[in-house]
Amino acid sequence: MAAESGPWGAWQVRPSGFTQLVADSMRKLYPEQLADRSWDNVGLLVGNEEMPTSRPKVLVTNDLTFQVATDATRQGASVIVSYHPFIFSGLKSITHKDSQQATLLRLAQAGIAVYCPHTAVDAAPEGLNTWLADVVSGPHKSARSVAIPCSTAPESHSPAGYGAVGHFDSPVSLPEILRRLAQNLGGLRHVMVARPVGADVRTTSVRSFAVCAGSGYDVLKGADVDLLVTGETSHHSALRAIQQGRTLVQVFHSNSERAYLNEVLRPRLQELLRMSVPEAEVVLSEYDQDPFTILDVKELE
Repeated sequence: MAAESGPWGAWQVRPSGFTQLVADSMRKLYPEQLADRSWDNVGLLVGNEEMPTSRPKVLVTNDLTFQVATDATRQGASVIVSYHPFIFSGLKSITHKDSQQATLLRLAQAGIAVYCPHTAVDAAPEGLNTWLADVVSGPHKSARSVAIPCSTAPESHSPAGYGAVGHFDSPVSLPEILRRLAQNLGGLRHVMVARPVGADVRTTSVRSFAVCAGSGYDVLKGADVDLLVTGETSHHSALRAIQQGRTLVQVFHSNSERAYLNEVLRPRLQELLRMSVPEAEVVLSEYDQDPFTILDVKELE
């Protein structure tokens, strides 16, 4: 727009209507009031303009890396829903010297928006931790509660809270729970178990449990249960747990989260979007994976 045609500027930019629909749909499924705003950064973190060539396609990922941004461009997505926030703190520059900023530049160049829900997904009544508790329970009945209630939850999503606690009607074999976790979290070959001194995993029974995806030990440390399940925790937290007579299982951070995005969040979001845009599509990134791989050094010989 030429200056001589009259006043012009940023106020004339038309934000993408499809991006707004995605943000509104995510807020309907996982209200931002559920997020822990004391430290988390959720919501629409990168916007984009209305473009006639944009496709109503959303790419879902656990972590937004440079490879995932490239994948979104390749798959023709106009919006990325990244579970983990892409931006946590303020930026004083945007250059290619930093991997996050280089990714942001690629997204801006491609006209791709980013919405991040994080702890809003964790705390929702039908959210990530409820799903993870369901995996632990399997076919066994368990009375449920939240580890830490969410005081800001709207009535439409109450009761809500961080972490989930369960009590079985009768004891359940720990090996059965471990096999179910491994299968449902993507076919894991290994899980890390911290057990009380003298305890044998093969003969341990569980009457109660608490789960919190990601770095969830601080959410669970006050739970009086037999079993703690989380994505990752520190050495000293594991020591504390076993000295309390508890078994602690960690499956690596994003392994505790990623399967939920595929099995629950992706189809729920697509169903909601298609009520307004029948051709809307929600896909997964092919490059989203946990950064750690457990190696058997004997296989390197």
